[in-house]
Amino acid sequence: MANDWKIHGAHRPLPALLAAAKELAIAELHRRLGEEGHPQIRPGHGCVFRFIDVEGTRLTAIAERSGFTKQAVGEVVDDLERMDYVERVPDPEDRRAKIIRLTERGWEAQGAGQRIFADIERGWAERFGEERVATLREVLEEIVAEDAASTAAERPPAVVA
Repeated sequence: MANDWKIHGAHRPLPALLAAAKELAIAELHRRLGEEGHPQIRPGHGCVFRFIDVEGTRLTAIAERSGFTKQAVGEVVDDLERMDYVERVPDPEDRRAKIIRLTERGWEAQGAGQRIFADIERGWAERFGEERVATLREVLEEIVAEDAASTAAERPPAVVA
């Protein structure tokens, strides 16, 4: 039921609200991507689109960044490659390795996604107030940056040979 969360107290936990807002935004993103000629892109493809670098990225790096296994990311890359959103090319630093990079169609979809997310944020600002949405963004960016900094500080230093 929609209100099952109430058994745990007067307020829905903030992480649950953030997850619900994310789900709304992702649903809108995919609805609009479909309208713009990319109906085959699914939420699961985000693990590649979100973590790929401009010049391309090794599959292992995408997996590490996304938190998914290499096998899972490999299946997503296979799917995106079949649909001509990404291609595998030899890594110039190690010809045995492959770099995953966006194709022209992939760049079109990436650009559409970025524009759609900006439109969603603008729409929220119009509905709920620019200042409130800007404050929400600012606080969330601080939370994420602080966590990233503490996680980086906990990591052992890289060994350079």
